[in-house]
Amino acid sequence: MTTGLALLPWHDAYWQSLQQYLLHKRVPQALLLSGNSGLGKHQLALQFADALLCEARLPNGFACGHCHGCLLQKAGTHPDFIAVQPEEPGKGLGIDVIRRLLPVLTLKPQFEGFRVVMINSAELLNMNAANAFLKCLEEPNERTVIILVSANAGRLPATIRSRCQQLKIASPSRAVATEWLMQQNVLTDHAILLNLAQGAPFLALQLARENSIALRNSCFDEWLGIARQQHNPVAIAERWQKLPSVPLLSWISSWVVDLIKRQYNVQGSHFYNPDLQTVLQDAQKPLNLKALFALYDVVLTTQKQIHTQLNKQLLIEVILIQWFNLNCRD
Repeated sequence: MTTGLALLPWHDAYWQSLQQYLLHKRVPQALLLSGNSGLGKHQLALQFADALLCEARLPNGFACGHCHGCLLQKAGTHPDFIAVQPEEPGKGLGIDVIRRLLPVLTLKPQFEGFRVVMINSAELLNMNAANAFLKCLEEPNERTVIILVSANAGRLPATIRSRCQQLKIASPSRAVATEWLMQQNVLTDHAILLNLAQGAPFLALQLARENSIALRNSCFDEWLGIARQQHNPVAIAERWQKLPSVPLLSWISSWVVDLIKRQYNVQGSHFYNPDLQTVLQDAQKPLNLKALFALYDVVLTTQKQIHTQLNKQLLIEVILIQWFNLNCRD
């Protein structure tokens, strides 16, 4: 649990909003925290949950960390805190999860304070689960606060979004993100890491710890090899399907976008991959702009489909074969 952790430096304004709910005793029955992956939404949601379950909140709204409720929360045994999340990263949230939740919510909280239900990766609720969950929002239970955390709130049904107070978390400034990374002992490549992470500090930290710059550069070399007819796109897809889907597709998307920007003669620091621009300038050559946009559409579609039951390797093959064919044009 998060009780006792300091607020992340880019969360100050968001905590002020959450604190106002507590100060004015107008806590929403459903709250949606949204924003890109890697911005610490989950930590902020847990800090708010801790505050709601605390029996002696501090003047700044944070949990005291010492009362009975806080001690139970630290131990992960608070009976009025329920966390719902996918069984595996990226796996969907099915109706069975919601069916197990509904009977619990018919009961009153065991303590005198709030009950908190936190739905992590809420965008992964499938249609049946989302429809069942809607009943929780339409008929809220006594002293129950539902917190949804989502990296892609647009995938949630409008009927769910409309019943939630929404708090959208934005990426911090590069200065704030860089300072935080240095505090985490990431001492080099800040600009590249933050570009790869689209400004998300936690994702940049993960990329640094996983040596992802080297992996991304290796994939980029293979991407260029396909364009030069040096690599078979099907063989590369077979290898790439073993890599984590989210960063891989994000890298591909950024390469295509940078190529499109080069077609428009964009200059300066507006590229996702400033360290690759010399090579991308050569790759740009006579590429067809309309075909590049079509390839970008395929990448975006694949990002939406990658967590479905569709074959991951086949999805990647479609991208790479289209990239291969684009470079075969006269």
